[in-house]
Amino acid sequence: MSEFKRRTFFKLGLSTAILGFIKPARAIENVEKSFFRIAPKKVVISTWNHGLVANKKAWEVLDSEGKSLDAVEQGVMVTENDMTNRSVGLGGRPDRDGYVTLDACIMDEQSRCGAVACVENIQNPIAVARKVMEETPHVMLVGEGAYDFARDQGFDKVKAPIKEVKKDWKEWKKKNKELLRNPEINHENHDTIGMLAMDQYGNISGACTTSGWAYKMHGRVGDSPIIGAGLFVDNEIGGACATGMGEAIVRIAGSHTVVELMRQGFSPKEACKMAVERIIAKHDDLTNLQCGFIAINKMGEHGGYSVYEGFDYALKTANQDEMVKTMFDRSWNSNSE
Repeated sequence: MSEFKRRTFFKLGLSTAILGFIKPARAIENVEKSFFRIAPKKVVISTWNHGLVANKKAWEVLDSEGKSLDAVEQGVMVTENDMTNRSVGLGGRPDRDGYVTLDACIMDEQSRCGAVACVENIQNPIAVARKVMEETPHVMLVGEGAYDFARDQGFDKVKAPIKEVKKDWKEWKKKNKELLRNPEINHENHDTIGMLAMDQYGNISGACTTSGWAYKMHGRVGDSPIIGAGLFVDNEIGGACATGMGEAIVRIAGSHTVVELMRQGFSPKEACKMAVERIIAKHDDLTNLQCGFIAINKMGEHGGYSVYEGFDYALKTANQDEMVKTMFDRSWNSNSE
C-alpha cells in the first residue's frame, strides 16, 4: 500500500471512529460522502422570494469561477439596493423614532467574519461588514463607529428614510404612540435576507443583511449581524442562516446550533428542524413568533425549517432556479399541531 493510500485510509478510519460515537450509521455515511464525492456541487440558497434575484447575481459570480465570498456579498447587495424592499437596506422601515438602522454580517470559508449593527445612511452594510473583516482586527462595529468607519472606507452618505417609508412611519406613529408593535413575519411580510453559497472549490461562505424589526426601539439589534445567531459557517461541515424573530434566535445561538447538529451527522433539514424545536421549547408564548433556518452541508445538500407555515427559500444550482417550501411545526391558525 502506498504512503498516500495509507494516509487516506487512516484519515477515513479515524474520522469514522470519532463520528461513530455521535451517530454511528449516519456519521459513517457522511464521512464516505465527504471523502469519495467526485466534485463540489455549486449551490446558492437564500431566504424568501427576494432571494431569487439575489441568487441570480450570486450565481453569475460562481459561474465565472468566482469565490463563494464574492458571490454572497454581491448577491445580497441586490436586495440591499432594492428600494421597494421594506425589510432590507435603506428602503426598509425605520425604528419608532424614525431612523433606518441597518445590520449585516459576512463569514467566509476560513472562519473570518465581519459585521456592522445599527448603522445609518449607508447603502450597502454588507460591503462595510466585509471591510470590517478584511481591514480591521475586529469582528463588529456598531452605530456611529460603524458609520464613521464606512465613510473612511469611501462609502457615500445616503439619506434615509425614503419618502414613502417616512409617510408610513408618520401614520404608524399617530396610531401607536409609544407602543411597540409585534412583528408579523410570514409569507406576507418578508424580512432578513440570509444567503449561503458553495463554490467550485467546495468552499462555503454566507451573508446576512436587514433593516430589522419595523418600528423597533431605537438601538435594538436582532440576530442578523451576530455571528453564530443570524449566520454561521464552518467550512468543514457547512453553513446556516436564520430569519424571523431575532431575539428568539439569539437565545439559542441559532445558526451555530444548526451547524453543530450537522457536525453530529444530521442533514441540513433535520438540523434546522431541531433548532426550531429548541426555540419552541424555550418559549411559553409563541404568538407571532416566527423563526426559520436554512442550511447547506459540504455535499451540497440543503434544507430549511420554520416554526410556522409560510417560510420558503430560493435555490439556485446549475439546473435549478426555484423556491423551496420548508416544512414547519405549526400553522398560523393554531399554536400547536
